[in-house]
Amino acid sequence: MDAESAMAIATAPERIQRRRFEVAGVVQGVGFRPFVYRLARELSLAGWVNNDGGGVVLEVEGDPANIDTLRRRLALEAPAQARIDRIAECDCAVSAQPGFAILESERTRATTAIGPDIAICGACLRELFDPRDRRYRYAFVNCTHCGPRYTITRSLPYDRATTSMAPFVQCRECASEYRDPDDRRFHAEPNACPRCGPNLELVDAAGAAVACADPIAETLARLRAGEIVAVKGLGGFHLVCDARNSDTVARLRSRKARDEKPFAVMVASVASLSSLADVGHWESALLESAERPIVLLRKRGGVDDELRGVAPGLAWLGAMLPYTPLQYLLFNEAADRPTGTEWLGAPQDLVLVTTSANPGGEPLVTDNAEALRRLSGIADAWLVHNRAIVTRCDDSVLRAGGDHASCGLQFVRRARGYTPRAIRLRRPGPSVVALGGYFKNTVCVTRGDEAFVSQHIGDLDNAPTCAALVDAVEHLLRTLEVTPEIVAHDLHPDFFSTRHAARLAHARDIALRGVQHHHAHIAAVLAEHRGTGPALGLALDGVGLGTDGGIWGGELLRVDGARCERMGRLAPLRLPGGDVAAREPWRMAAAALARCGRGNEISRRFADEPAAATVASMLTRNVNTPVTSSMGRVFDAAAGLLGVRRRSAFEGQAAMLLEGLADRRGGVAPDDTLFAISEANELDLGPLLARLADEHDAAFGAALFHATAIRALGAWVARSARAGGIGVVACAGGCFLNAILARGLRTELAAHGLSMLEAMAVPPNDGGLSLGQAWVAMQSSGLDG
Repeated sequence: MDAESAMAIATAPERIQRRRFEVAGVVQGVGFRPFVYRLARELSLAGWVNNDGGGVVLEVEGDPANIDTLRRRLALEAPAQARIDRIAECDCAVSAQPGFAILESERTRATTAIGPDIAICGACLRELFDPRDRRYRYAFVNCTHCGPRYTITRSLPYDRATTSMAPFVQCRECASEYRDPDDRRFHAEPNACPRCGPNLELVDAAGAAVACADPIAETLARLRAGEIVAVKGLGGFHLVCDARNSDTVARLRSRKARDEKPFAVMVASVASLSSLADVGHWESALLESAERPIVLLRKRGGVDDELRGVAPGLAWLGAMLPYTPLQYLLFNEAADRPTGTEWLGAPQDLVLVTTSANPGGEPLVTDNAEALRRLSGIADAWLVHNRAIVTRCDDSVLRAGGDHASCGLQFVRRARGYTPRAIRLRRPGPSVVALGGYFKNTVCVTRGDEAFVSQHIGDLDNAPTCAALVDAVEHLLRTLEVTPEIVAHDLHPDFFSTRHAARLAHARDIALRGVQHHHAHIAAVLAEHRGTGPALGLALDGVGLGTDGGIWGGELLRVDGARCERMGRLAPLRLPGGDVAAREPWRMAAAALARCGRGNEISRRFADEPAAATVASMLTRNVNTPVTSSMGRVFDAAAGLLGVRRRSAFEGQAAMLLEGLADRRGGVAPDDTLFAISEANELDLGPLLARLADEHDAAFGAALFHATAIRALGAWVARSARAGGIGVVACAGGCFLNAILARGLRTELAAHGLSMLEAMAVPPNDGGLSLGQAWVAMQSSGLDG
């Protein structure tokens, strides 16, 4: 007897019950309604299900025991990409409605969220490489369980009409799949096939179509010939070239004006990484996850020769696997078009540089015409398609937590695959829009007990990125249908994010709340861990404006909700020349020499620097040498003293190279005589820097620096924790992207009996500031977030 027949059998009236369920979370665009439909039929329940602004609503009628079973299985068997936050239920009047139906979506005020973009699933991948399937080699194959979501959605509820798929009218076969609740493409909004969906085209610099039988085959041929191709993806364009062709990699660097910053690579599968990097269990799981981030992997020996110019001098290689059908087709073409998916289990030779198409640090390119204009002179050809990208979204970058189970991953950049997943807060509060800082900007919008952190926006040093920030704020507010009550921002008055926050607050006539930079760093960690009570915060980063107007960056804070007290700091170093010292580590090395009474060595040690004598004079006379407590500048000083790097080509380069040296050298014992903690609770690393000034083995010096700094920081934190009676330490700031530092401090603090909280839902760097600002603003209203 099938389910329909079973439902037709009369049930004793006293045994019939009707119940309504309202399911909140990520439950739209993930196959939740057909899941409910099949479950209800299996349990012989009548009723209906639909989407509304709050998520998914269903009413079921039938045997109470079966309704209880449905309630239990809703949570236990939900689709893989769904996330259920709450299920509310209530009894309803019995209606004697026959059968079970999926109704059209209701348009109500949104309290749900759209899911992130998801990599192609196994079922679609098998179709892609099956010559008998009508979607064979179709670059836009997807289903309810995979494909674009956030980047094609204009508003909620998530329906085809509110996405950039609206212009593509489904053919008869696709429409049949779309309407069939038993089909895995039921209400898969991007559903399409070669007859009715988007299509690929390869164009030249003039925007003219390149005459070719197959754009994929022609693109691969051009990549192998050494060309750079701009390829349109889910959230924007990539600049793609052959990673094994060092001349092409160098040409890409020159054209993009990206001298030394590392490139990420894409390979066909984990098997293809075996000769390039160490891939452990956690790394493999991240690489193959539905989110498909770039994962930082420890390089194998010889990789810098094999992939010359890709990530020079660094210990880590950023790698990712294909996540769109188009990307898989390129690797399949390179493998001579094998059918099936077994070929992915063997190493493939093709390695592609796949870097964001954002010339000059500007926002990611998304539009075809825009790509031709902005990438002119960089790309040699453009592989485009005619499905619009509504929201730009860069690739996420993560590092696996390694052998530390409680730190499963660490974001370097949070974007595609994770945005706009909500971060659950401890309690609901007023709606806040927080605008982040200057570097690595993100924005955050809160709604009830959820915080929605935007995709990575970038550094606010150019007008297009500033405009992207404005667009991101409006898109989040519109999509989430949030009316903010508070606008939060950094204390620095010159940041564009600060100025726009003031404009936004004035335009909406709502409260404006400034949050100190390092308070926000620590607050972001406490927000995601739902911290309660006071905590000690260790903030280690480059620079942030302090409440005293000084340049902070190595701080011990006592954070209790909206209240923050500075408990200690790193002993200050001078910044000879101001901001320029952050880009020239030799200047910080000169400052360290001057601080330990060796200023007379500056001109000799840095004789090939034209400004050496001037810097020495500035330090002697304390002219244009503001002080900073920044840990980032201490790293720069160490790199400068060891001769690792005189000038940084990008933010954090000197520290990254120093980490790479230490990693290759291996551990050394810390020296407890090379630091001091003053009565004023200042941690002085001057003796350590003085020791490095006399070290001729840069690798040993790098390892000694890391080991001793970790020992010193642990002792400093432990002393303050004991004095304050606090057992929890929240650690944040860009320095915690240093794997040696983060791993060492976990061990050190644990030895002191302290619990260390780290950023896991957002990056520890400035990409997490907006979450912390929002959390503090919620606290400041008298509500716990």
